[in-house]
Amino acid sequence: MSMTRKQFIGSLIGGAALLACSDDGGGKLDGSLMRNCATNGTNAMIANNHGHTITVTSSDVTNGAEKTYDIMGTADHPHMVTITSANFATLQSNANGSFQVTSTLNNGHTHVITVTCA
Repeated sequence: MSMTRKQFIGSLIGGAALLACSDDGGGKLDGSLMRNCATNGTNAMIANNHGHTITVTSSDVTNGAEKTYDIMGTADHPHMVTITSANFATLQSNANGSFQVTSTLNNGHTHVITVTCA
């Protein structure tokens, strides 16, 4: 069976799209990325947030040593959060793992922080 020029060009475009969504080692065949703390670091959600920030890097996860973070960000008061070596081990051993920690008390309140692999 012969193919028209339009069909041939369409098959080339379709093949290129399929390759663009194929697995390059960093994701699934559907194009979505898999979580990986060692490569991507983490995402953190701070409950009842009003300007606080925390960045837990891939280096922090790989190092795995207990670390205390100041999460003040743009808030008008600080809080400290300690992530333990056991918390880091959770992220090292399970890319879909997560944990919660609670900040220090300041200004009459604390914050619960949920950390997951990015």
